[in-house]
Amino acid sequence: MIPFWEEAYKNEDILAFGTEPNKSILQIENMLKKTGNIIDVGCGDGTNVIYMARKGFTHVEEIDCSENGIKKLQKIIDNEGLHINAKVADLCTFDFEKDYELIMSFGTLHFVNKQDWHFFIEKAKMATCIGGYNIIQMFTNQVPPSVEIAPFAIGLADDGEIKEMYGDWEIIEYKSYVFEDEHHGVPKHLHAANKMIARRIK
Repeated sequence: MIPFWEEAYKNEDILAFGTEPNKSILQIENMLKKTGNIIDVGCGDGTNVIYMARKGFTHVEEIDCSENGIKKLQKIIDNEGLHINAKVADLCTFDFEKDYELIMSFGTLHFVNKQDWHFFIEKAKMATCIGGYNIIQMFTNQVPPSVEIAPFAIGLADDGEIKEMYGDWEIIEYKSYVFEDEHHGVPKHLHAANKMIARRIK
């Protein structure tokens, strides 16, 4: 099976997950240095990093395992002259090579095995500078995965699991919720999710 977003990535007239950045980015963007290192892991075709680069952040990176998503984003980068380093990579084997002010991942980690995303979070925490932020949003097992993602959602989190992993950080915001969603060519459906903004304090 091929996930629905791969077809959306091939369509240059749309962004697969909308044109507006995640609201958590808007909450903290004024607390970030424009020259700080920022990375979006599992960015798709780049809505969040496009927003940040347009706002003047100069060290923005993003990775995704989809060649179609990165190819589409690269065209936007080239057309607008944006400061984004985009590359194809697997989050399960990706190694952070610098310290980051912001590491974020939205709607991605549940698509890998739980032990893999646990390992990823531990690496992300270590790669975050003191005073830096992680934003993590992922689906939980509070409701069954919707039909279009069920074959791929192999690592759904338990409710509150990501919060527990950041027990040694300052939790800026944590939400557990169920929401209705829809995408281009996909009917409305429900997801259960946890979303958290956490700040490294030591």
